[in-house]
Amino acid sequence: MYVPDLIRTKRDGGELGEDEIRALVTGITDGGVSDAQVGALAMAIVLNGMTAAERIALTGAMRDSGDVLDWSDAGLPGPALDKHSTGGVGDKVSLLLAPVVAACGGAVPMISGRGLGHTGGTLDKLESIPGYDTTPEPDAFRRVVATAGAAIVGQTARLAPADRRLYAIRDATGTVESIPLIVASILSKKLAAGLDALVMDVKVGSGAFLPGREQAAELARAIVEVATGNGLRTAAVLTDMDRVLGRTAGNAVEVRESIDHLTGAAGDERLREVTLALSAELLVLGGVQPGAEAARTAAEQALDQGAAAERFAAMVAELGGPADIVEAPDRHLPKASVTVAAEPPEAGTVATVDVRAVGLAVVALGGGRTREDDPVDHSVGLTDVAAPGEEVAPGGRPLAIVHAKDEDAASRATEALRAAYQLNDEAPKDAPPVLEVLR
Repeated sequence: MYVPDLIRTKRDGGELGEDEIRALVTGITDGGVSDAQVGALAMAIVLNGMTAAERIALTGAMRDSGDVLDWSDAGLPGPALDKHSTGGVGDKVSLLLAPVVAACGGAVPMISGRGLGHTGGTLDKLESIPGYDTTPEPDAFRRVVATAGAAIVGQTARLAPADRRLYAIRDATGTVESIPLIVASILSKKLAAGLDALVMDVKVGSGAFLPGREQAAELARAIVEVATGNGLRTAAVLTDMDRVLGRTAGNAVEVRESIDHLTGAAGDERLREVTLALSAELLVLGGVQPGAEAARTAAEQALDQGAAAERFAAMVAELGGPADIVEAPDRHLPKASVTVAAEPPEAGTVATVDVRAVGLAVVALGGGRTREDDPVDHSVGLTDVAAPGEEVAPGGRPLAIVHAKDEDAASRATEALRAAYQLNDEAPKDAPPVLEVLR
């Protein structure tokens, strides 16, 4: 096949066949298609989109560009289930959902990513736990999933390698914002993980990758369509990201908040609701529970009665972390040198929050990255983050507690938070944490 002709077809609004798409993906993987050609193809897709058949074929071909995991002989305690989020600020749901689902009889081989831009990354959070190995050997990964019921690790070079090259070129050519390419990037890795079912958490709001409800819903529908077309049972849940999810944003501070939820030491109702909704959806999709009510009850019991905490502790210990992380998190998690209350300029009720700006404040503290190779300070972040509808005041309830490496960084974060929060005299209408479920 002559690659320029395939690019012209997409440039002119035509449709590529499955064999043509597979040939292009093979060339992306082995270098037979040049960077310039990959960039031109990506731009043509951004401008003209792809049909449903093309999206399904592209995702399947990218899945098949490397290894596809097979759990049939791994001795798993239940079906292989996973959850993926489009990213948000304070989104530590994976740290709760994986042990909850494991405690309910599922197996969670969760392949996660690092933070980039204003959103946090699950691997960065877990790497704040001393000794935790996010890149275990394949045999160790299989063993931990089978024994602990869950393992949260990073992507290996052998899973969907076409996505790694395609994403890097998209990032360099301004072609990231394409729903067909976003869907293929997300799902090729999940399909390669050999899952039996997947639930997608698609964020909506100022802290989301796609802030608008309509565009987020379009992405959710496309994910369900393409995953189902490739034989993976999938549902998508739209959740609110017009506020920080939970009360923390950072790495070690989010691990600590997650442990507090697992042990019952603390709780945030919105974080709990999103976790339980996604967990229940996944348990039904995977056939672990017969219906929504039974699945919700099972997930609540796993969280409230300590079974999920036990699974989290087992996962951490088997991946090299401390065995007493749940009992003594402060003994192991890093702490920032400086802690400062970010006070508002005046008293008032929180009306709106620019959640993206809050996430960027964490990045500026050193808790995130703007390039994939940036170092991360796991100790910094925000705790006690104020939410819409809450009253704040100088000398009283702050906007957040800033954990920083020095006073200057804390001062800059305080100013950024003041700019991100809008106050007035009345509480805003409260949006539900779960907005819609698409199956």
